[in-house]
Formats: sequence, structure tokens, C-alpha cells
Amino acid sequence: MSDLDRSKDARKKGLLSRLARVEGQIRAIRRMIEEGERCESIAQQLAASRTAVNKAFCEMMACAIENEIDEEGLLNDAVQKKLSELTRILTKYG
Repeated sequence: MSDLDRSKDARKKGLLSRLARVEGQIRAIRRMIEEGERCESIAQQLAASRTAVNKAFCEMMACAIENEIDEEGLLNDAVQKKLSELTRILTKYG
């Protein structure tokens, strides 16, 4: 398995893990609403889940950018590393 394949597998596992956490957050928010928790507490949890979904979106956009730029897998290692670094920044701060 190449480094690129390992990287894609790691990204996929990370995204699925993030979405599983968001799913758990949403279930917890529903439970909070059902139990009559304070609105501020619910809003705080909604903001956290929104942030997690936004981060997942940025990760998917970074993946789309990488796939579109190097659709044929023709970029040399130096350019591929630079592209990976740029998409890492997008994912981290986007």
C-alpha cells in the first residue's frame, strides 16, 4: 500500500470518526431538549456540533481539491506534498 493510499484511508477513518461524534452530539442535544435542559446549554452543544460538521465539510472540500488537481495521479512527490500541506491548512483553519 502506498503512502497516498494510507493517507486516504487515514482521512476516511478520521472523517467517519468525526461524523460518529457529531451523531452522538446530536443525540445528546435531542435528549437535552426532551429533558428540558437550559437553552444556553443546548445552544452551546449545538454550536459545538455545528463546528464539527463545518470541520468535516472542510475536510471533504480539501479532498475534492486534491482529487481535482491530481485526478490522474501525475503530480511529482514535491508538488503532492505541497498540495497535501495546503489542504491540511484548509482543513485545520477553514
